[in-house]
Amino acid sequence: MIELRVRFFTNGIARAKGKIVMKNAWDGGFVAMDSNESHGISPKPPKPFNSILQLQAVIADVLTDHSIVLHRGQKLRKLFKGRKK
Repeated sequence: MIELRVRFFTNGIARAKGKIVMKNAWDGGFVAMDSNESHGISPKPPKPFNSILQLQAVIADVLTDHSIVLHRGQKLRKLFKGRKK
């Protein structure tokens, strides 16, 4: 299995310094990939995203940076069945 980590910022939400508001986070953060010897993956610096709307693009960038190739699953194969590339 290949794993990505998505981490959301939590700083500055609580009013008191050094405190947290449980289960609250900003919609920005980082996407990271750890090393995975069985897949030949060496970690690269995490990539930031400033809005959850950017998350999909940043995940694609991290996968590309690590030379990961995704294959269409069964549902997408059915959707595109018979279409020429």
